[in-house]
Amino acid sequence: MCERAVQATSRHHLVPREEGGRHGPTVDLCQPCHSSVHRFLSNRALARTYATVAALRAAEELQTYLRWVKKQRVERITNRRGRV
Repeated sequence: MCERAVQATSRHHLVPREEGGRHGPTVDLCQPCHSSVHRFLSNRALARTYATVAALRAAEELQTYLRWVKKQRVERITNRRGRV
């Protein structure tokens, strides 16, 4: 989504599993992008409005993040989700 060359990715269901996308198409996103998609967009919005990478890139809710992440060096970004 951020168009950066990364070493590791995670699989994102374009339609969330909880919204009927269990066997649907997936894309590989870097972990910061994947986390941000789920932080800023609900599963319902992902299923109804943002079921393509192009739609995700155009999402108003993600524009500030996308402008920021494109300027970051890959090895400088860490996943900041809390530990359980």
